[in-house]
Amino acid sequence: MNRREFIKLVASGAAVTLPGCAFSMGDLAGTDDKSKKAAKQPNIVLIMADDMGYSDIGCYGGEVNTPNLDRLAAGGLRFTQFYNAARCCPTRASLLTGLYPHQAGIGHMVGNRGYPAYQGYLNERCVTIAEVLRTAGYNTLMSGKWHVGEKRPHWPVDRGFDEYYGIVSGGANYFDISKAKATGVKRTMAIGHRAFTPEPGKFYMTDAFSENAVKFIETYGRRKEPFFLYLAYTAPHWPLHAWPEDIAKYKGKYLKGWDKLREERHERMIKMGLVSKKWKMTPRDTATWAWADEKNKELMDLKMAVYAAQIERMDWGIGKVLDKIKRIGAEKNTLVLFLSDNGGCAEGGPIGFDNRKNGLPPGGVDSYMSYGLSWANASNTPFRRYKHWVHEGGIATPLIAYWPAVIKKRNTITHRPGHIIDIMATCLDIAGIEYPKTYKGRELISLEGKSLLPIFEGKKRLGHEVIYWEHEGNRAVRQGRWKLVAKHKSDWELYDLEADRTELKTIAEKYPQKVEELKVMYKSWAKRCGVRPWPIKN
Repeated sequence: MNRREFIKLVASGAAVTLPGCAFSMGDLAGTDDKSKKAAKQPNIVLIMADDMGYSDIGCYGGEVNTPNLDRLAAGGLRFTQFYNAARCCPTRASLLTGLYPHQAGIGHMVGNRGYPAYQGYLNERCVTIAEVLRTAGYNTLMSGKWHVGEKRPHWPVDRGFDEYYGIVSGGANYFDISKAKATGVKRTMAIGHRAFTPEPGKFYMTDAFSENAVKFIETYGRRKEPFFLYLAYTAPHWPLHAWPEDIAKYKGKYLKGWDKLREERHERMIKMGLVSKKWKMTPRDTATWAWADEKNKELMDLKMAVYAAQIERMDWGIGKVLDKIKRIGAEKNTLVLFLSDNGGCAEGGPIGFDNRKNGLPPGGVDSYMSYGLSWANASNTPFRRYKHWVHEGGIATPLIAYWPAVIKKRNTITHRPGHIIDIMATCLDIAGIEYPKTYKGRELISLEGKSLLPIFEGKKRLGHEVIYWEHEGNRAVRQGRWKLVAKHKSDWELYDLEADRTELKTIAEKYPQKVEELKVMYKSWAKRCGVRPWPIKN
């Protein structure tokens, strides 16, 4: 009997037979509580940041104050080569289903572009983590951003979640979502099956997500059934909105500029062992300029200060969640995962956009700004490009795993590659559940991901032979050390990621056979997943 089978049988209360003994859960009535808890399926807390770069948090080389994420890293495991799907909706679709985004129906965003792979909401041939875990007795809870289906019946409560509080659509005004009407963009928040609009004044979206996650744990954490909590923040996605007291902590700290910031982060990342010193940091993006030539340093300092404040506030909320888990006695047998949905966001050009154009500084309810390409270049240190693209800057994410019962070697780093499609496989594996072939009479697409559990346990893992990406015509395929990547309407580039993970010098001309081999693989995958030429034409 393997570990998964044992967990499944014990959790169900069935009789278990081992060499020389036979017992059931009823026979454990006289044992202590610790023994009972050890037999329980683990709780799972999955936390996702929005538009946060690879190097922004402290335990990945950043200067932003993130003590709670840092303590997870100090007590757990950090991945250096984990990947997302380059943008919010595709990443969320893959995370929830264990499939590539096109297979789940979200090859782009939430608009329906007339093809099954681009319908804009999770399809009937996929199943979510929540749907599968619920069949095994888990209480399934979500607080935060959904963004994989904005109309009923495609909300979280329609796709396996028992409880939901959050924003069904994308990023919005953090203080007052009703102000989205001024831009002609509708934003919907919901509690369970009911849409609602929070009362402006004391509301701040990041805090609301954290507070409701804590309430869910308080309600469900002491029950005999395990729980799955998906906490999906909008922070630090634009608009740049934060509490004044949080902004004040960072104002003036970024007057050093993006050039110096990138150098400092890179140096710390090398010392931490997150990146190899043989990988040269990418030059400053040619679309921007040296900090010395920036004409409005105080405004740009303030933009980055607000961005940092958004991350710190998210970390503060994560701390409240972790504290609640500890208080209910569930810390040891709870897996906590933290990651980002894509790389730093360059939208708005070098200095970012100002959608309100009302002369107000960033941070408050009536401002609506992004921090821009120049700071995103620092967020993604030491990599190239950003959200949307599938070069490393767009798809590399921090991934922290914390699980005291299983991850015994604390404050460790793994360089083994993984992909967002692996989250589903991991959750099912640790819960002792097989991925179903059908769900509610519907035949499902086979699971693409592979469990990360062996890595947690310090064992060898049979990883992916090949991993793929496509978003807006940007495309890539990774096979071991080799990565073939191209921007939309550009030639393929080939990199040896062991020697050059910052993708500075293509070796496509040197290895034409490898280029052709990977191109064939990519074309086969794209056809299998329903990828269409970009832009999509009906």
